[in-house]
Amino acid sequence: MHEMALMGDILQLVENDARSRDIKHIEKIELVVGDLSNALPDALEMAFEVFRARRLALLSEESQLLIIKEAARAKCTVCGHEYNPDTRISICPECRLPSGILTAGETFKVQSYEGS
Repeated sequence: MHEMALMGDILQLVENDARSRDIKHIEKIELVVGDLSNALPDALEMAFEVFRARRLALLSEESQLLIIKEAARAKCTVCGHEYNPDTRISICPECRLPSGILTAGETFKVQSYEGS
């Protein structure tokens, strides 16, 4: 489960920034996780719970994780049709050609965090 390592990296990044701003407690972290980002939201939440239980990275019992899911979107370069692909490489449902370019769904980032 690479989500444990991902969450550890996220918390380290947030903690480093929080310390540089003299923030002592992280109250909430917002992540954007795309459908095709290779990260599982449920596993990220479980990893967050493990770190929170250990009180690591300025976290407390009240600290929250909010995951904003980003749907996968693609646009066909041949016919211009926009659609929701299931995989990174997909067939356009309109013209039936493998010419879709992903326009959303690969994002994996810290949107924001709150602390005091």
